[in-house]
Amino acid sequence: MSRRELVVLGTASMVPTRTRNHNGYVLFFDDAAILFDPGEGTQRQMTLAGVSATDLTRIAITHLHGDHSLGLAGVAQRLSGDQVRHTVPISFPSSGEEWVRHLLHASAYDHHERVALQPVSFAPGHGPVATLPRVDGERGAGPGAPALTARPLDHRIDAVGYRLDEPDGVSLDPAALAAAGVPPGPAVGRLLREGSVTLDDGRTVHRDAVSVARPGQSVAFVMDTRLCDAVLELADGVDLLVIESTFLHRDAELAARWAHLTCRQAAVVASRAGVRHLVLTHFSQRYRVPEELPAEFEREAREVFDGGLTVASDLDRVPLPRRRR
Repeated sequence: MSRRELVVLGTASMVPTRTRNHNGYVLFFDDAAILFDPGEGTQRQMTLAGVSATDLTRIAITHLHGDHSLGLAGVAQRLSGDQVRHTVPISFPSSGEEWVRHLLHASAYDHHERVALQPVSFAPGHGPVATLPRVDGERGAGPGAPALTARPLDHRIDAVGYRLDEPDGVSLDPAALAAAGVPPGPAVGRLLREGSVTLDDGRTVHRDAVSVARPGQSVAFVMDTRLCDAVLELADGVDLLVIESTFLHRDAELAARWAHLTCRQAAVVASRAGVRHLVLTHFSQRYRVPEELPAEFEREAREVFDGGLTVASDLDRVPLPRRRR
C-alpha cells in the first residue's frame, strides 16, 4: 500500500522550546519523501521520527531564515554518510543560493552526497508560478508522479510556498465490473494495464465503461508570509494544508510587523479555500503550554474552520484524508 502522510519534525518558530524543535516536515507521497524546511536539529528529529536519509527524494526550502534552513548542513552530511545513491534536488528561492552553498560546506566531511541545487525563480511574463523540473537520478519521478510548483510569498526576505498535485486518474467501479461480468483476478489487472479485456464468452470490456474519475490528491505548504493572493492560490481545494500559525489573533499587530500569519488568518484561508485538513504549525515561544498552545489555537481555529484540524506537535504523523470520489 502506498504511504501518504506528513511527519512533523519540528513546530517552533524563531526560538525552539523544551518540547518544540525548529521547523522540519517530511511529506511521504507514494515513492516520494519531500523534506520541507530543515531547521536546526532536523537530523536528530529524523532519527526520533524513524525517517531515514535514504527515504528523502527532495528538499524544499521556503526561505533562508535559520529556523527553516540551518539543519540543511546536517542533513547533507547525513546523505553523504549514508551514501544515498539517488540524486536529491534542493529547491529554494534563487536569492538564497549563496546561503545554501555555505550550509552545504559548513564543515569538513567527505562529500558523497548527490544533490542538485534547484533555485526557484519566476520568469517575467510567465506569471507567479514555477514548476520544479525533475532531475536525472531523482527517485519517484516517473510517469504519473505528482507535480511540485512554487509561488512567491510576502515575507521580509524572498520566500516561496509549495504545492504538490497528483494528476487526476480513474479507478475501476466494482459494481460496473460485476455488471459487465468481469471476474476478480487477472482479468481486472489486464483491464487496468491494457485498457480492455476479452472475456471467456468473447465479449470485450473497455476500461472507460467500468471506471470512474479519480481526482488527484494535493498538498500545500505555506510558511512565513503575510496574507497575500498566493496563500489562497496555494491552498485552493487541497486535501492537506500545512501553514504557519505563529501568533494568536490578539497579537495580529505583531504578526503584521514580522510578516507572519495569525491562527485565525490561517484558518480563514483554509475555510475559504475549501481545505479538507488543516495543519497549524510554526508557533511563537511566547505562548503558555497547554493553556494557549495547543488549546487556544484550536479554539480560535474552530471559530472559522470546521474541517479536519491538527494543531501540530513535534513527531506527529498526519495521514492525508481519504481520496475524494
